[in-house]
Amino acid sequence: MRDLGGNGQIGEERTGLSRRDVAYKIMFFLLLVYLFLVSIRLMGCSFKLFGADFAETLIAQTTNPVKGLLVGILATSIVQSSSCTTSIVVGFVASGSLTIQNAVPIVMGANIGTTITNTVVSLGHVHRRSEFTHAFAGATVHDFFNLLAVVILLPLQVKFSLLERISSFLTKAFVNVGGIELLNPVKLVTGPVVGFLRVVALGQPVGMLIIALLLLFVSLRVITRLMRGLVATQAEKRINEYIFDRPVRAFLMGGSLTAVIQSSSVATSLAVPLVGARIISVEKIFPYTLGTNIGTTFTAILASLATANPLAITIALTHLVFNVLGICILYPFRFVPIGLAKELGNQVARNRILAIVYIGVMFYLVPLVLMFVWR
Repeated sequence: MRDLGGNGQIGEERTGLSRRDVAYKIMFFLLLVYLFLVSIRLMGCSFKLFGADFAETLIAQTTNPVKGLLVGILATSIVQSSSCTTSIVVGFVASGSLTIQNAVPIVMGANIGTTITNTVVSLGHVHRRSEFTHAFAGATVHDFFNLLAVVILLPLQVKFSLLERISSFLTKAFVNVGGIELLNPVKLVTGPVVGFLRVVALGQPVGMLIIALLLLFVSLRVITRLMRGLVATQAEKRINEYIFDRPVRAFLMGGSLTAVIQSSSVATSLAVPLVGARIISVEKIFPYTLGTNIGTTFTAILASLATANPLAITIALTHLVFNVLGICILYPFRFVPIGLAKELGNQVARNRILAIVYIGVMFYLVPLVLMFVWR
């Protein structure tokens, strides 16, 4: 058994802890992780109450690629779920309310908007400058990858319909394939507590958001303190050895975990404290986040298969094709998003208010202003 108590020792012989004490520490750690997951789910529920209808209205009114990209960013930032946004898009495409050409940029924007959750989670480290530098960089490396992928692939989609053509070809293999509904374990396990807290907040999104943020920052602070005690221990070596030591392994872990829990936001948010505690580096979390990008496409693909509509299947596969092409193009140049994320982490550590400015401008102000100007 490993000691999570922060003194860097392992085993009963070194720590002097009984098996019962070690078991209690592990149970306490798991309870904190559970509260962390509850906070993320509750935060997502509150944002959906704030603007789920607004997000659907935005998507329905998309008329061109640039506006579609901005709508995808804004709508996903509001509902904090790229799976939710792409599932809405799949439904609109299936009903004929949205064309493939206008839907593809929304999916690209959803990839950017979904990173807001793990960026917010990194704010839990703001009280310690060194931790905050690493945590913010570990969170925003996902942002920079998605931004660069859009910069490269959106012009190719607009000019040559690249993603649409590849996805249409792949759709032929999925026609007449029925949909499968997967159980969401995180939703199942956290559902009762989230429901109780919604009652406590009287169903008001503001109250739910306040409770969610309190739970988030308290649980994250204690989790990070416990993880800090793992540095230079056998536990740190095991985490690196079994999950993050090799890029392929980290990639597969990110993809499979996201596919199971059906949320890239949760999967990436779980890894941010590890970067903050310097158990893993930004370089090692990068392939893990790429895996979450692949895993998050499964929900929309399953939703599209349930419609049995070839156009809906095409747009769902577009999400997968976009991420696969982005990885193939950018992974050889991974030093670019990693370098940008590290530099941003250094800047916000010097002036921590910049982190709030970054989130507000990147995910809300820029899309809103550009949509207004475009209109």
